[in-house]
Amino acid sequence: MVVYYSGTGNSRYAAQLIARRLGDELINAASFMKAGRRAELKSDKPWVFVSPTYGWRIPRIFEAFIRDGRFVGSRQAYFVMTCGDETGNACARLKKLCGELGFDYMGLTEAVMPENYTAMFAVPDEEKAAEIIRRTTPLFERAAELVAAGQPFPPVDVSGLDRFKTAAFNPPFYAFFVKSKAFRATEGCVGCGTCERVCPTNAVRLENGRPVWGAGCTHCMACINLCPKQAIEYGKASAGKPRYRCPEYVPEK
Repeated sequence: MVVYYSGTGNSRYAAQLIARRLGDELINAASFMKAGRRAELKSDKPWVFVSPTYGWRIPRIFEAFIRDGRFVGSRQAYFVMTCGDETGNACARLKKLCGELGFDYMGLTEAVMPENYTAMFAVPDEEKAAEIIRRTTPLFERAAELVAAGQPFPPVDVSGLDRFKTAAFNPPFYAFFVKSKAFRATEGCVGCGTCERVCPTNAVRLENGRPVWGAGCTHCMACINLCPKQAIEYGKASAGKPRYRCPEYVPEK
């Protein structure tokens, strides 16, 4: 079973492709998160967990989803993490997680996809994003082949710097950067409610037809990037940047 969490679609794309290649079921973790429901899932096939990379680790919201859930059947767990650059030492955290939950850790595939962290980094235009996706797609295809064969993913090269970044940056990243107060709706907002619907933590709500951001934001960037009117800004950091939405995976004919 392929279980994924995605903000703007990169990890959804990977999960859709892998699930289709495996002929396996696809589960969106956000539907459980948003409803406040614990996952109770059963699969005789290996588990494939797909997510973005937040501060060189698996997103805390997705790790909590896995920890709190009940996953019955296969004990093999593969991980695929999309990223803007690299996953640092995320694999160490995943090994620890698997050990604590009784999974057999089958490795991590890291895949560079278009940058979506509008609150901090440059976001590619549509043409550049399409090229990055095209270049990375074979990684997902290879990952599906290895899962189907029951083989582990190749080990990720982890340097001393990677270990330092993951250990030193992740805690302050959540403590000081992952905040919702800088989000705001511009005059272009039409009150459609898309931001409220796509937020996996229910941190956005409409009041008098305008979005208001509260506690629980995980900086997935879904609200700002998926707004159909591009009517959300993050302070001054997002001004003038393209918005990014990964397309659905469509297999070649």
